[in-house]
Amino acid sequence: MAESIPIAWSHSHMPRVSVVIPCYNQGHYLQEAIQSVLNQDYDDMEIIIVNDGSTDIATLEVLQTYTLPHIHVLHTDNQGLSSARNNGIAMARGQYILPLDADDAIAKDYVRRAVAELDANPQVGIVYGEAEFMGAASGRWNLPPASLRRMLTRNVIFHAAFFRKMHWEMVGGYKTNMRYGLEDWDFWVSLLEQGGAVTRLDGLVYFYRIAEVSMTTQLRAKLSHSLYSYTRLMLNHKKLYMQHPLQLAKLLAIVLRNCIYHTIGYKVQR
Repeated sequence: MAESIPIAWSHSHMPRVSVVIPCYNQGHYLQEAIQSVLNQDYDDMEIIIVNDGSTDIATLEVLQTYTLPHIHVLHTDNQGLSSARNNGIAMARGQYILPLDADDAIAKDYVRRAVAELDANPQVGIVYGEAEFMGAASGRWNLPPASLRRMLTRNVIFHAAFFRKMHWEMVGGYKTNMRYGLEDWDFWVSLLEQGGAVTRLDGLVYFYRIAEVSMTTQLRAKLSHSLYSYTRLMLNHKKLYMQHPLQLAKLLAIVLRNCIYHTIGYKVQR
């Protein structure tokens, strides 16, 4: 059951951009994510924070500190990342959507540059840029340019990329059957499958946090969930993969290699 709690909600202006921030017990990082949006050199936007059933006091405290008219809070039971994003986007009034995780951040010119690209090129459906790690890792996140063919074997678009709300509606949003991850990858493939173009902006626009998780815990989680997620990805786009047998074979090889790697890694850690 979702409860919309607008903070001084204003219907007098329809923003161009809606930044959707799902949060589940990430209160210690949430303020940094919100502040990176408030620091933008572009202001025709709203921020929608989806509290996905958080139980930590830090999240609730942060949510109470923001009383700006363009910040809205949606409280829901814990439903998972895909549902949280879908719930936020469903109430978004913006033409362009930017999903941002509660523990990440964006560069101050990202929104302005992405909006300019989307305005100038109606055929473009996804806009992203260069990224950098923060937290337990540092340095540039080197991702090759995106294309549909490349995306069938590897996700090269980070989750905080812009897209048009009408395209989200066309593909039915983020698929909730991707419950163990890869929901971003699945969503980008859905958009590209519709024929939209992708633009990668030059320069740093996104900061991706690497959490400090023990290697044993990380390997165990990857081992138990990766096979399901990859299989679900292929089944969600079965027709597309059948049309690209080489990419299907490559992805199956990647899945097998990952399973072997994580199995060996987990045994070594034990």
